[in-house]
Amino acid sequence: MHIPSSSDNLLYRQRFLGCHEWGDAKSVCATVEVRKFSLTATKRFVYSVVVKKKPPKPTASELEILEVLWRIGPATVRDVHKELTDVGYTTVLKLLQIMTEKRLVERDDRERAHIYRPALKQEDTQRQIVSEVLEKVFGGSASQLVLRALSAKKASKQELTEIREMLDRMEQGGDQ
Repeated sequence: MHIPSSSDNLLYRQRFLGCHEWGDAKSVCATVEVRKFSLTATKRFVYSVVVKKKPPKPTASELEILEVLWRIGPATVRDVHKELTDVGYTTVLKLLQIMTEKRLVERDDRERAHIYRPALKQEDTQRQIVSEVLEKVFGGSASQLVLRALSAKKASKQELTEIREMLDRMEQGGDQ
């Protein structure tokens, strides 16, 4: 006969596993255990579910570090610090540690000097930030966003050509 212990008193227990893939799947795997018990028997059901979760939005300081990593590629704290002239070494180190916890960067600690690389492509992060600004500031109006962006800073001829080509592809029903 099974007498429930204090640890059995929870009917639902959720535990998140480290199977994240921010770049493509943008999901976190979770295991939900459902326990049902009585005085005579304990039944245990385990279900696997996928919880959709957006990657965290980087702060301004984290974005500066990500821009360095996108530009120079995988780097040590010292390499990133060299690129950021107005930030202290320990500040860069602490930010990279926080960014690792937030899964904004990945750390390779096989060597003495840890190597950091961005967890997301630059385009994915830009798309995430623009989507948020589009909704919060422009009420979902892409035309207002583009008009304000073009009026705030003059676009080069090359940028205007790229914009026209993208608009032509969109009108033809192609991808962006």
